Amino acid sequence: MKTIGTTIFASLLFVTATTAPAEWKRHTIDASDKESGKLGADGVRLADANGDGLMDVVTGWENGDAIRFCLNPGPANAKEVWPGVTVGRIPGAEDAVFADLDGDGALDVVSCCEGKTKAIFFHWAPAEKDRYLDAEAWKMEELPAGKKADQAWMYCLPFDVNRDGALDLIVGSKNAGGTMSWLKNPGNDSARDLTKWKLTKICGATWIMSIRETDLDGDKNPDIVFSDRKSGKSGVFWLKTKAKAPYFEPKILLGCEGQEVLFLDIADINADDRLDIAVAIRKDKIGYLVQPETNPESGNWPPQSQTGGIPQDRFGGAKAVRIADLNFDGNLDVAFTCEGANGDLSGCGFVSLYTGPLAGELAVHDIGGPEGVKFDRIELIDLDNDGDLDLMSCEERDQLGVFWYENPAK
Repeated sequence: MKTIGTTIFASLLFVTATTAPAEWKRHTIDASDKESGKLGADGVRLADANGDGLMDVVTGWENGDAIRFCLNPGPANAKEVWPGVTVGRIPGAEDAVFADLDGDGALDVVSCCEGKTKAIFFHWAPAEKDRYLDAEAWKMEELPAGKKADQAWMYCLPFDVNRDGALDLIVGSKNAGGTMSWLKNPGNDSARDLTKWKLTKICGATWIMSIRETDLDGDKNPDIVFSDRKSGKSGVFWLKTKAKAPYFEPKILLGCEGQEVLFLDIADINADDRLDIAVAIRKDKIGYLVQPETNPESGNWPPQSQTGGIPQDRFGGAKAVRIADLNFDGNLDVAFTCEGANGDLSGCGFVSLYTGPLAGELAVHDIGGPEGVKFDRIELIDLDNDGDLDLMSCEERDQLGVFWYENPAK
């Protein structure tokens, strides 16, 4: 891969590795179950909920109604089904994320719903960590501001906007009246009075897919990067933040204008000590936005997509990406998941990238095989403590539930 200006240009030729890759075994974290509302797992979000140093996972089951929290049992038991609890039951859950909403040290859960529900819910965690798996110890409440806005809520990012020590929420929605908005926490002492949470529009949106926090330009201020999926106004955007009101600068279009962008990831792709962006673009592309050396806030981050970047004779359509060196060859890889992976098509794989001359080939490796149809966002995490990064995701149509693929690199 060679860098020309601010654009990564990738070869258009994609091949399968000359030797068959080792199998990535799938291990179930939380299995589908219609009776308990576990249908259509939609998203995995991580945090160390009980302070044991292990990342736990929360998921909304969109086609059922369960909001599920699963405790990581540790490397020795990670291949077994994880202990879990349903912290609430709500139809149309599109996203669920951990957040300490009242500053008591216990990680609560926020769920966002589309469909007929169109609401945001807080699931208050028990103060006693040994009761996290006790469903009766959780309390679910609907946020009035989220319901009043009458929006199809898609994604939530916990983010202390005004730097007052109380965790606010950045929420995104889709369709008519869609927005990126800020839910202001009234303060830790008042957080449980849901009438005091105020919703403020940051900017308009058409279909929010990703909302990520990062210091994109290295100025020591946290920023927001998000992908907006639909219409001619779609693309990858940057919200610079500041410590004083109004807290957000106008959104900056970084690239992929008018394209159907889905989940994105942020990393230094070309080893120049600046953060870049990779994004899944429907149907078969992975787009790369490379940060320019000067004036990144100009928005001049033109993308170059890999035409055929996810071969459609072998895989479904692009859904999510994550960047890391998965096979220890010294080069970054882009793990991807897919939707529409019907029949013999795979729903998960990775593309090997190169920082030097490409020599005409990019290897595309299969991870998931033919099982599964509609996969979602990715987490790369070493769950079995063997020194390589495993891939965690979930699947909605074949009801594979929440699971992880075991990296065979080590």
